[in-house]
Amino acid sequence: MEEKIKIESKPSKSPVLAGIFSAIFPGTGAIYNGSYLKGILFIIIFAGLVSVQSQGGQPFVGLLLAGFYFFQLIEAINEAKRISATGETGSGATRVSVGAELDISRPSGSVSWGIILILLGGLFLLANFDLISYDSLIDYWPLVLIGLGLKLLADFYSSKKTNKKS
Repeated sequence: MEEKIKIESKPSKSPVLAGIFSAIFPGTGAIYNGSYLKGILFIIIFAGLVSVQSQGGQPFVGLLLAGFYFFQLIEAINEAKRISATGETGSGATRVSVGAELDISRPSGSVSWGIILILLGGLFLLANFDLISYDSLIDYWPLVLIGLGLKLLADFYSSKKTNKKS
């Protein structure tokens, strides 16, 4: 008679540890979760916001800095919870156990976030070289919210169309 031995694995990522890393230094929680590119991007964004603030930034930049700090903290904790619950790593890959199948048909992401970050980086670079002023960037910050809203609407309607087809 063959006995089956059930071995439960421990959660692969601790949400508490991810939160502690993110609280000590922004971006390190994402790196702990295995999202290396996201972690490096968070570190660069945090450094950029701190440098803009130290150059006599507007109160809005201080609010952005605080908002980003708490965003990356909560995001690292939620990602660690997701990794522990689903077994997915930070890179989107899935841990494979013996006898399990790997689903690779999922899309890997969206181009919109890349375009948004490139545009924002270009604007900040132009402002660093005094080709445009930070004051003009501060005046037009709601355009970022409009762009994000349009992206969310486009994602919603595109997922609605794919759900009807299947």
